[in-house]
Amino acid sequence: QIMLGYWNNAKESSATIKDGWLYTGDIAQMDEDGYFQIVDRKKDVILVSGFNVYPNEIEEQIAKLPEVKEVGVIGLPDENTGERVCAYIVSTTGTLTQAQVIAHCEKTLARYKLPKSVVIVNELPKSPIGKILRRELRRTELNGLNNQNQKGA
Repeated sequence: QIMLGYWNNAKESSATIKDGWLYTGDIAQMDEDGYFQIVDRKKDVILVSGFNVYPNEIEEQIAKLPEVKEVGVIGLPDENTGERVCAYIVSTTGTLTQAQVIAHCEKTLARYKLPKSVVIVNELPKSPIGKILRRELRRTELNGLNNQNQKGA
């Protein structure tokens, strides 16, 4: 299933497969014992005021809240910081608030990593294998922002 997106797609194939190597776009960090851990995907990194923000790190913190069933974090354009962190949450209770989520995140995350908006949704877009599709969240939000800008123009 990894290669289906490249079948008959010369542009994507040439950008991903170079000199026989598969460039996955994964970002990894090596620990003090020499083991690597995948941190996130390069395409999903959020750039806030010049700092790299990894959505997985924020999702892991938000997911610790008992009221959270699922969470997806994306970056959206911001005039002041380049991008801003936005969290989309499926709640188990329906009573979870943005203030609760941000207060929880403030305990463990640097200020620039804090979500600037929290949106409670009924469901998150997923792939056939159940992986949350951040690109779909981003596309939906950007389309909504573009529609708002066009109406206001």
